[in-house]
Amino acid sequence: MRAAAIGLACGAALLQTRAQLPEPAAVAVSCSAAAALLLLLLLWPARAGWRYFPVMARTGIVAVAVRVLLIWFVAIIGGFLWAAWLAHGALAPSLAPEDEGRDFIIVGTIDNLPYRFAAGARFNFAVERVEDRTGKALLPVPVPPRIAISWYSGSRPPKSAPGKVPKPGKKAQAGEGGEVGKVGAVGEIGNVQPGERWRLTVRLQRPHANANPHGFDYEAWLLEQGVRATGYVRADRANGRRDAFVASANNLIERSRAGLRARIEQALDGRQYAGVIVALVVGDQRGIGQSDWQVFNRTGIGHLVSISGLHITMVAGLFAWVAHTSWRHSFFTGAQLPLLLPAQKVAALVGAVSALLYVLLAGFGVPAQRTLYMLIVVAVALWCNRLSDFSHVLCTALGVVVVIDPWAVLWPGFWLSFGAVAVIVYATAGRTTARPVRTRTDTEQSGWERTDMDHSSLDQPPGTPATRMLVWLRQWWPALKLGAHTQYAVTLGLLPLTMLLFSQVSVISPVANAVAIPLISLVITPLALAGSMLPTVLGTPLLVLSHWLVEWLAACLAWFSGLRYAVWTAPAPPWWLFCFAMFGTLWLLAPRGWPVRWLGLATWIPLLAAQSTHPAPGRMTVTAFDVGQGMALLVETSSHRLLYDTGPTYGPDSNAGGRVLVPYLRARGIARLDGVVVSHSDVDHAGGALTVLDNVRADWVLSSLAPGHPIARAARQHVSCAAGQQWTWDGVLFEVLHPLTTSRSDAAIKSNARSCVLRITASGKSVLLAGDIEAAQEARLVQQEGGRLRADVLLAPHHGSGTSSTPAFLQAVLPQAAIFQVGHRNRYGHPKKEVYQRYGDLGIERLRTDRTGALTIEVGPSIEIRRFRHTDARYWHDQP
Repeated sequence: MRAAAIGLACGAALLQTRAQLPEPAAVAVSCSAAAALLLLLLLWPARAGWRYFPVMARTGIVAVAVRVLLIWFVAIIGGFLWAAWLAHGALAPSLAPEDEGRDFIIVGTIDNLPYRFAAGARFNFAVERVEDRTGKALLPVPVPPRIAISWYSGSRPPKSAPGKVPKPGKKAQAGEGGEVGKVGAVGEIGNVQPGERWRLTVRLQRPHANANPHGFDYEAWLLEQGVRATGYVRADRANGRRDAFVASANNLIERSRAGLRARIEQALDGRQYAGVIVALVVGDQRGIGQSDWQVFNRTGIGHLVSISGLHITMVAGLFAWVAHTSWRHSFFTGAQLPLLLPAQKVAALVGAVSALLYVLLAGFGVPAQRTLYMLIVVAVALWCNRLSDFSHVLCTALGVVVVIDPWAVLWPGFWLSFGAVAVIVYATAGRTTARPVRTRTDTEQSGWERTDMDHSSLDQPPGTPATRMLVWLRQWWPALKLGAHTQYAVTLGLLPLTMLLFSQVSVISPVANAVAIPLISLVITPLALAGSMLPTVLGTPLLVLSHWLVEWLAACLAWFSGLRYAVWTAPAPPWWLFCFAMFGTLWLLAPRGWPVRWLGLATWIPLLAAQSTHPAPGRMTVTAFDVGQGMALLVETSSHRLLYDTGPTYGPDSNAGGRVLVPYLRARGIARLDGVVVSHSDVDHAGGALTVLDNVRADWVLSSLAPGHPIARAARQHVSCAAGQQWTWDGVLFEVLHPLTTSRSDAAIKSNARSCVLRITASGKSVLLAGDIEAAQEARLVQQEGGRLRADVLLAPHHGSGTSSTPAFLQAVLPQAAIFQVGHRNRYGHPKKEVYQRYGDLGIERLRTDRTGALTIEVGPSIEIRRFRHTDARYWHDQP
């Protein structure tokens, strides 16, 4: 059973690395055959199949090993095919390409807990019917059954919000921005509730997201949620609510979650950590700010700021204890109920049901699912009078999660959740147990046990505080020792996996978790749960108290996070290095008596001491990120790095710096930038600068910003860019071609016209980064630079707008390739059709980040270009 569950997970994970799905007919036939063979292998006796092979039969361990390998191999095939079958079904309901950008009148229900933000609301919508203007239903329905909708409170969404904003807790992203209906405006939007039926006019598009190395895969997240289109509400007087509530199990659960969230927000109105309390009660992490997440992740307690497996176990255990006690005493009626049904079985049933209800309120995340399935397996085993080995319980939960949701393997929470429990089982099961306390004779007593009986050594009479403290330590010392050993095992056991997933490990996490785990799990969470469910007069003080404790904990964690060596960072390791470090970790955590266990630490040296890769001297690498409608490029030489622009702002608490650039730099192990160029002040170029400067050390900032600009003040050293500036790094020449020094004092010049234009030359090949200059600035560059303006790669000025990329400028530069950093279906229409055609007429290779994803350009004697959507293609990715 264990081999089958692990094989299913491996097969599902293998499918998620494929660029194409196998054909549905082949999947159906092969899946049936694999399931039948797997079932046969599971039911076949271990040695029965070897009766014709006497040697194998006599060597029972060989027969068992071969059978286990066969089960594992067949399970991998079965998991792969099962995941492919579910993927075909999930991809089937899709929006036709020709319907993108078209308005639809839809009727349906709000399908999840809406996320409210300053500009509006965002929610999933279950489509029931699509109508025309007369109210007649359109058949067949041209819209997928589940879509993600953004509804903004103004007539148009902010121009700086392209709509690809990751969800804060799981790092997901939201739907595209747009117009809003005039009915009810802000009031209607703020009051949308799960389960309501609405009639809305929406404009839709197929799922599409920014595609960058080491970035969050929003399209995969949408596929897992069953969302096959995103869009926004359009202005229409007919928009309105049809029914206050549509009865269904999902709507009832989501409405209950909304009610609890509203209760908490009302009691903690305006308090900083109300979002943390909401996350602990209903699992909605979207109200937690990015600055708070940074502190939680740096201290390694992010797993606690949600409904974790520990919380679910605690709640299930509490209800099970109440049920067990009440049943044993027959609810104090004298009915002798244990004679009808053992109290242990009643407790197991109540614990499993209470865990199920709590998990449903939690949003059914992977850690919650894992705990729920494990509790159910234990309860079933108890009811069937079967002993349940913990490894069997864990693997059964693993198999159930993968069978229900094969995309769960894509997320860090899946691996961390199952990995943590597996490490605990490996490091503690059968090795560390609490000693039973028993009475001994005076001659047997020693150590801790002697202190509560022999008072002569204390100079204090029996029953003094010191004596009682020693007795308490004696009784609780085994449990404390077990807890410390468990934390030690989890911290060390998950270190290689944490480095693989996040390229950093919290050094301070053991201390932070020692404080946070008991406080959050045993005090804050019970207070928050009780406060959200009790009457207001009783619940509000409990919620305020739990918030005060969170404030105290956050202040403590902020101090931990601010320590210089709170976090160790290194590049994300390759698979072979991860496996090597994991082998050493298992060696380190082996049982006592295992030879030279400390040698396991040696396998961490290449993992933790790894350095990021660099191009060879005289060469450079340019990475053009897919940040939506904005610019951001990383230039690397053999020992220096320069960031040119920092991408757009997506919302009040979201920008390209935090969503794209910092995760990429962290995964590469880049903790320092030699320089940052902010070409000009527009938010699509400077939106992520402050976030980058807060998270990555930058020696200097070169920009056209005024000295009093927040970015200039945040820089360690700020320099105004001006034509004529140049420097050389590792044989690579950097030259500033624009703006002129005289432009600083001219207030009439637009910010686009002040863009810092940078030409970089390596091995005789040049890259020209033109910012947002327009026709007038292009003409000046052509006049003053002439033939020196030639470049092999051009960053298209102003994203390919109609006011730039003049024929004379393109003839002067005449690049081999041009990069258009634009947002998918952006409202500006960049690049303009006639401008895009102009590049094509000159034989210039046109590279659009909205179609290729991030671009990696290797510049040396020749130029090599890699497209992320091609090199890392997945079957769910949109291919424009």
